[in-house]
Amino acid sequence: MRVLVSGAAGLVGQNLIPRLKAVSGCSILAIDKHQKNTAVLRALHPEIDIIEADLATPGEWSSAVRECDALVLLHAQIGGLIADEFTRNNVIATERVLESAKAGSAKYICHVSSSVVNSAAVDLYTESKKAQDKVVAQAGLPHVVLRPTLMFGWFDRKHLGWLRRFMDRSPVFPVPGDGKYLRQPLYAGDFSAIIESCLNTGITGGFNISGLAKIDYIDLIRTIKEVADAKTLVLKIPYGLFWALLQTYSVFDKNPPFTTQQLKALVTPDLFEVIDWPSIFGVTATPLSTALDITFNDPIYSKVELAF
Repeated sequence: MRVLVSGAAGLVGQNLIPRLKAVSGCSILAIDKHQKNTAVLRALHPEIDIIEADLATPGEWSSAVRECDALVLLHAQIGGLIADEFTRNNVIATERVLESAKAGSAKYICHVSSSVVNSAAVDLYTESKKAQDKVVAQAGLPHVVLRPTLMFGWFDRKHLGWLRRFMDRSPVFPVPGDGKYLRQPLYAGDFSAIIESCLNTGITGGFNISGLAKIDYIDLIRTIKEVADAKTLVLKIPYGLFWALLQTYSVFDKNPPFTTQQLKALVTPDLFEVIDWPSIFGVTATPLSTALDITFNDPIYSKVELAF
């Protein structure tokens, strides 16, 4: 089986590819447009086929995609402030890659959506992911849609990984409001195992993949601090002040790691469905504390830092 992994140099792709490499008879085509992170992927896995390309732009990558039997769609614009970037990277890129796949050998799609499509949040990311889901649904190929909650793991540059690195840089770790915002973090290692299971079984349908542990944001931060043995002080800050600080930061950084829109999403009260995904996909769930320890204390992969 020839498998395309789009957005392969991101969090999930970097965790997934080592698993797929171990699957007998599986060959991998990895595509990503991020130059620095694609270089990291090449250094770690020089034996697989890797293309650095923008899927929203027609190119030679298209012919390579036509040779793939299955697609794992991971590419996504997650953060940022420019609406056109979300449309280009989440919608147009998906349309282009599916046009190429349908003209070739593709028989199956594993599409990674997001739990936010079922949330109360309204922002650029959420709306563009909803549009992306429609593109996949209209492709006419057997497909599974996985909707994970907040993920963490090796190579995490946007979420818990960024928070962990911030703890090293700052003596104070600010938390908006009282920090009592329920989170259901999902370990990328477990999610990668779910994707592998989908490719093996060809399961179809839509599945909300939530972390099995429910934890308040402030308690999650305190757990990360303990696991990582960080010395920072966790300090609650009024929501309005926190928002103003982010807004000011965005004036100086046009691609901030955390935006006011993401702050709104953080404090939006959401409780995501928890299904028995260990039984459905035949995957053993990793306990949260164990997963955090693996993420932040692995002697090799915890030291690899991706760029924004």
